[in-house]
Amino acid sequence: MHRAHLLVIDPQNDFCDLPADWCPPDPVGARRLAPALAVAGAHQDMLRLAAWLDAHRERIDRVTVTMDHHHRLDIAHPGFWRKPDGAVVAPFTPVTAADLAEGRILTALPRDRDRAIGYLQDLEKVGRFTHMVWPVHCQIGTWGQAVHARLRQALDAWSDLKGCEVDHVLKGENPWTEHYSAIRAEIPVDDDPATDWNLALVRNLGDAEIVFVAGEAGSHCVRATVEHLIEAGQEPDKVVLLSEAISPVGGFEAVQEAFFQDMARRGVRILPMDRAARLVG
Repeated sequence: MHRAHLLVIDPQNDFCDLPADWCPPDPVGARRLAPALAVAGAHQDMLRLAAWLDAHRERIDRVTVTMDHHHRLDIAHPGFWRKPDGAVVAPFTPVTAADLAEGRILTALPRDRDRAIGYLQDLEKVGRFTHMVWPVHCQIGTWGQAVHARLRQALDAWSDLKGCEVDHVLKGENPWTEHYSAIRAEIPVDDDPATDWNLALVRNLGDAEIVFVAGEAGSHCVRATVEHLIEAGQEPDKVVLLSEAISPVGGFEAVQEAFFQDMARRGVRILPMDRAARLVG
């Protein structure tokens, strides 16, 4: 048993609304690199979280950072889909099983149609999320997949002080399922255990007296991870959402608010950082 565990969900460049001077020049292009799926407020979230970790690192016993980890060709990326005229489906387009069955949207490769319909039907039965086409983001090996620089600095300082590594949990490598949650994909793939329950992570978090949760986005990956964590048996009163280090994807503000309200009803604490700091002594 350890006292305090910090869980940071997807604090990656592609999700942060970084100022231009935080974005390096593209060495093979004329422009600066830019976040692919910037969440308004995420940059400030990460700056506040880094400062909070710096101030309390002696009393944080373990840190886990989850990271989106996607191939370019993925069921949640535009290249997987086509319109009937052959055009690529634009980001932020919702896709249903009926869209595919009735020919309003197609798979780029006809051979993928039946499997994609089956996936969308399974997703709709679960009812947690409508399938969304996102911009290509957190592509494996890219700058956008990397952790926010200021938070990385704070994580490194914590690691040096404590003499142990930050645990990194990769999610989303299987291109056939959306993997918002670090605990489990929305629809596990039968022949890929990495998409099913991450029981090692559940045990590690369950071994803490208190789990602080921060990251992006509160409407999607933070929400899905915490919901799965509670479903897996984590005691809600041991979970604290750091409200000043979580923001929603634009247009999904109501989803995050409903998530916060649901968690509060279950006993999860949702606290600003100064109040959360009192819990670590």
